[in-house]
Amino acid sequence: MREMVRETALRKTDLMLPLFAVDGTDIREEIPSMPGTYHLSLDELRREVETVSKLGIRSVLLFGIPAHKDEMSSEAYAAEGIVQQAVRAVKEVNPDLLVVTDVCLCQYNPLGHCGIVRDGKIVNDDSLELIARTALSHAAAGADVVAPSDMMDGRVASIRELLDKNDFDDVPVLSYSVKYASAFYGPFREAAHSAPSFGDRRTYQMDPGNVREAMREAESDLAEGADMLMVKPALAYMDIIRALSDRYDVPLVAYNVSGEYSMVKAAAQRGWIDERAIVLEMLTGFKRAGADIVITYHAKDVARWLDEANEL
Repeated sequence: MREMVRETALRKTDLMLPLFAVDGTDIREEIPSMPGTYHLSLDELRREVETVSKLGIRSVLLFGIPAHKDEMSSEAYAAEGIVQQAVRAVKEVNPDLLVVTDVCLCQYNPLGHCGIVRDGKIVNDDSLELIARTALSHAAAGADVVAPSDMMDGRVASIRELLDKNDFDDVPVLSYSVKYASAFYGPFREAAHSAPSFGDRRTYQMDPGNVREAMREAESDLAEGADMLMVKPALAYMDIIRALSDRYDVPLVAYNVSGEYSMVKAAAQRGWIDERAIVLEMLTGFKRAGADIVITYHAKDVARWLDEANEL
């Protein structure tokens, strides 16, 4: 009876799995701080997509680790950049898998910041052209959705305008609208090789103490043409997920980030928690708070656990 009257259900179609593509061949390298998550060369990425597809996961979020970095982040928008190649590789294996691409400059420049840096400062307006070019190159490669994560002001409008001018008006924008300057990102920066070489990202990511600012950021992005909104991180910001869900009638995405994942993995490895129970409860909490989609590194395990539950 409890299952029959349950108000919130977690489904495999709610899940989006992040994947990290790298140059090379035969590379399947586990990220030390993120057990079970890997750097994947394109051949290994194809194998991973086969597994993901068989599990019934419908969407992936692609990140790229370039072989070369420069001050203008040129590999971010190169036609043969690692993400662009990864998009094509995924679509070769499963054309129906929804491919979302992270749009940012931080992995592609040696300073590790999300915009162009001049004289020790991140230059917002001049960064917009490169961010929009990156989104366009992803769409041209076959991405279904582009997801700007840089937090530069005005980037959604710049992306939407450039996509529309190039006949990609049907490619939606999933905006990292509410992205806090969080300590939960540590393991990801190891995974993406994107730690800032100086300072931090608090000048363009949000203060964890602010709620009204989150509402303004979301409203601004929707006005600029965003089709979906994201809250990142998810676990410490479930009140923000609920506030956005109550206010805006658009798809809402919660990013269960690397630090949240790694804490669960570390505690489970020590036998301190029941990993399956904790993860399912946590993701159900995100859905209950109002998220329509959950980006999570636990996605493959969750898909298996849901299958097992349905077999009972």
